[in-house]
Amino acid sequence: MSVAIISDIHGNIKALEAVLEDIKKRGIREVYCAGDLVGYAPFPNEVIELIKKENLPCVMGNYDDGVGFDKPECGCAYTDPHSKELGQRSIDWTKKVVTAENKKYLQASPSSIDFKLGDLKVKVVHGSPRKINEYLFEDKPEETLKRIVDQSGADILVCGHTHKHFYKVLGDKHLVNAGSVGKPKHGDPNAVYAILGVEGDDLKVDFVKVPYDVEYVAQAIEKSGLPNEFAQLLREGKG
Repeated sequence: MSVAIISDIHGNIKALEAVLEDIKKRGIREVYCAGDLVGYAPFPNEVIELIKKENLPCVMGNYDDGVGFDKPECGCAYTDPHSKELGQRSIDWTKKVVTAENKKYLQASPSSIDFKLGDLKVKVVHGSPRKINEYLFEDKPEETLKRIVDQSGADILVCGHTHKHFYKVLGDKHLVNAGSVGKPKHGDPNAVYAILGVEGDDLKVDFVKVPYDVEYVAQAIEKSGLPNEFAQLLREGKG
């Protein structure tokens, strides 16, 4: 039994289409999304419409929250004034473009999704179970990560938000960060998603990188009025 986890699509319709096609080719029927459908790339409505068309269960990301509720900022942890300025331009642009109907969809997204994978309990969140925009990085102290997973009540905690994929075994619990479909920070431009498979109590986690037409999306960013820096970061896989 296997399920696919996608996350952090961020308005990148070409990456989403390529990933969903790859998942279908593998015969995986269950797909869950860890949030952040919008922001940074110029196809937020197209991404939301495809998620709705495929009827994919999706939690609310911090960017979805910011755009859906027309908040002044996205809850992102920008590290310098220039990045903060670029981020502000992104959320302002996205709030103007996303339709009222699609904002209602974002507003209705749950904070978490729970399901069973074999005998194991899985919880999908965006940042962490504690906070929508908490970053669970791979190098965070293992005792902290284990405490977070233990408190979630799940055997497997799945998150996104950092745009960097990883898998950690924490005692008898598991933490999976699905990375990013549409704005990866893993050093190459390919989209990435996670496959979770289980036999009894044994969990197997695979990360799949999927090529797509990066240049199409990069040029669309440059023509859209969004910051050109987003196009170059996409080409380099640096988020």
